[in-house]
Amino acid sequence: MALTKVGPKFQVTIPKAARTAAGIKVGDLIDATPTNGGILLRPKLVVDRDPELEKQLEASEAAVKAGRVLGPFSSAGAAIKAVGAYARRAHRTVRR
Repeated sequence: MALTKVGPKFQVTIPKAARTAAGIKVGDLIDATPTNGGILLRPKLVVDRDPELEKQLEASEAAVKAGRVLGPFSSAGAAIKAVGAYARRAHRTVRR
Protein backbone atom coordinates (compact mmCIF):
# COMPACT_ATOMS: atom_id res chain seq x y z
CA MET A 1 0.00 0.00 0.00
CA ALA A 2 1.37 3.41 -0.98
CA LEU A 3 0.59 6.58 0.96
CA THR A 4 -0.36 9.73 -0.87
CA LYS A 5 -0.93 13.26 0.34
CA VAL A 6 -4.05 15.38 -0.15
CA GLY A 7 -3.11 18.66 -1.81
CA PRO A 8 -4.43 22.16 -1.04
CA LYS A 9 -7.26 21.79 -3.57
CA PHE A 10 -8.06 18.26 -2.31
CA GLN A 11 -6.19 16.73 -5.25
CA VAL A 12 -4.71 13.28 -4.73
CA THR A 13 -2.00 11.56 -6.78
CA ILE A 14 -2.93 7.93 -7.43
CA PRO A 15 0.18 5.75 -7.07
CA LYS A 16 1.53 4.30 -10.33
CA ALA A 17 0.90 0.67 -9.32
CA ALA A 18 -2.77 1.46 -8.61
CA ARG A 19 -3.16 3.52 -11.83
CA THR A 20 -1.66 0.74 -13.91
CA ALA A 21 -3.75 -1.97 -12.26
CA ALA A 22 -6.98 0.02 -12.82
CA GLY A 23 -6.01 1.15 -16.34
CA ILE A 24 -6.34 4.84 -15.46
CA LYS A 25 -4.83 7.36 -17.88
CA VAL A 26 -4.48 11.16 -17.86
CA GLY A 27 -7.86 12.77 -18.56
CA ASP A 28 -9.94 9.74 -17.52
CA LEU A 29 -13.07 10.36 -15.47
CA ILE A 30 -13.12 8.82 -11.99
CA ASP A 31 -16.21 8.10 -9.87
CA ALA A 32 -15.55 8.81 -6.19
CA THR A 33 -17.95 6.94 -3.87
CA PRO A 34 -17.83 7.36 -0.08
CA THR A 35 -17.75 4.04 1.78
CA ASN A 36 -17.53 3.02 5.44
CA GLY A 37 -13.78 2.46 5.10
CA GLY A 38 -12.91 5.51 2.97
CA ILE A 39 -13.45 6.55 -0.64
CA LEU A 40 -13.76 4.13 -3.55
CA LEU A 41 -12.38 5.46 -6.87
CA ARG A 42 -13.59 3.78 -10.08
CA PRO A 43 -12.84 4.73 -13.69
CA LYS A 44 -15.94 5.68 -15.69
CA LEU A 45 -16.78 6.18 -19.36
CA VAL A 46 -19.11 8.82 -20.77
CA VAL A 47 -21.02 7.77 -23.89
CA ASP A 48 -23.06 10.15 -26.00
CA ARG A 49 -26.64 9.13 -26.67
CA ASP A 50 -27.41 8.20 -30.27
CA PRO A 51 -31.09 8.75 -31.19
CA GLU A 52 -30.93 6.14 -33.97
CA LEU A 53 -29.45 3.58 -31.59
CA GLU A 54 -32.17 4.36 -29.04
CA LYS A 55 -34.84 3.62 -31.69
CA GLN A 56 -33.15 0.34 -32.64
CA LEU A 57 -32.93 -0.72 -28.98
CA GLU A 58 -36.62 0.05 -28.43
CA ALA A 59 -37.54 -2.00 -31.53
CA SER A 60 -35.36 -4.88 -30.32
CA GLU A 61 -36.92 -4.83 -26.87
CA ALA A 62 -40.40 -4.86 -28.44
CA ALA A 63 -39.39 -7.88 -30.58
CA VAL A 64 -38.18 -9.74 -27.50
CA LYS A 65 -41.39 -8.98 -25.60
CA ALA A 66 -43.45 -10.15 -28.61
CA GLY A 67 -41.48 -13.40 -28.78
CA ARG A 68 -39.90 -12.69 -32.17
CA VAL A 69 -36.50 -14.03 -31.14
CA LEU A 70 -34.53 -17.25 -31.45
CA GLY A 71 -33.22 -19.04 -28.36
CA PRO A 72 -32.14 -19.50 -25.67
CA PHE A 73 -29.72 -22.16 -26.89
CA SER A 74 -27.98 -24.96 -25.05
CA SER A 75 -24.84 -24.65 -27.19
CA ALA A 76 -23.26 -22.72 -30.04
CA GLY A 77 -24.07 -25.60 -32.38
CA ALA A 78 -27.75 -25.38 -31.47
CA ALA A 79 -27.70 -21.64 -32.17
CA ILE A 80 -26.07 -22.14 -35.59
CA LYS A 81 -28.60 -24.84 -36.46
CA ALA A 82 -31.55 -22.62 -35.47
CA VAL A 83 -30.23 -19.64 -37.43
CA GLY A 84 -29.71 -21.84 -40.50
CA ALA A 85 -33.27 -23.18 -40.27
CA TYR A 86 -34.61 -19.64 -39.83
CA ALA A 87 -32.67 -18.46 -42.91
CA ARG A 88 -34.01 -21.36 -45.01
CA ARG A 89 -37.58 -20.55 -43.96
CA ALA A 90 -37.09 -16.87 -44.73
CA HIS A 91 -35.56 -17.69 -48.12
CA ARG A 92 -38.52 -19.93 -49.04
CA THR A 93 -40.97 -17.21 -48.04
CA VAL A 94 -39.27 -14.63 -50.26
CA ARG A 95 -39.03 -16.91 -53.30
CA ARG A 96 -42.75 -17.78 -53.39
